[in-house]
Amino acid sequence: MLTRKQLQLLDFINRRMTRDGVPPSFDEMKEALDLRSKSGIHRLITALEERGFIRRLAHRARAIEILKLPEAMEAPGFKPRVIEGDRSDPPARALPVETQAMDLPVMGRIAAGVPIEAISEVSHTVAVPGSMLSGQGHHYALEVKGDSMIEAGINDGDVVVIRESPSADNGDIVVALVEGHEATLKRFRRKGNAIALEAANPAYETRVYPDDQVKVQGKLVGLIRTY
Repeated sequence: MLTRKQLQLLDFINRRMTRDGVPPSFDEMKEALDLRSKSGIHRLITALEERGFIRRLAHRARAIEILKLPEAMEAPGFKPRVIEGDRSDPPARALPVETQAMDLPVMGRIAAGVPIEAISEVSHTVAVPGSMLSGQGHHYALEVKGDSMIEAGINDGDVVVIRESPSADNGDIVVALVEGHEATLKRFRRKGNAIALEAANPAYETRVYPDDQVKVQGKLVGLIRTY
């Protein structure tokens, strides 16, 4: 699942490589996507790597390899190609757009900042692409309040799609109930008998709690953004 900009960049790179046999420069990518700076291209390329569409080549300076294309872009005889690249801090998750959708309950707001009051009742519903609802279990949606997860690509006002789960792996972005009454959206890390809830914004501190004070209520599986 790719954001619109990630898909545009992958498509632009693939078309230029097919046409010219050489990769576009970062300046050309920036101009093609109408971005203000090359740092935006760096973030998009990192996101494409995290989604498994490209791979950075360890022993070739400023180079990555295209591993696959989305079905809509896939063509017979596609082979991996080498393009220019660079490393930057990774953003995270993506959002798909498709015609088949399901209505999910929006269970109020979730703090991407300091914890807020726990989720309690349905406020409305939102149409969610069916491909987001992978795996078994109940799903629900939450409106994000705050900017502590902004470097994970989650902005204030976004709607996150959550699959209910009582457990999480290190690195998962989760809805965590803290001390039985405050809910927050953070990256989960278990450290011995403690649980760290990490923000994705240097302005916010990582909060560490005894493991009996944190209850995982679900894991992030998708994100919806209204422009």
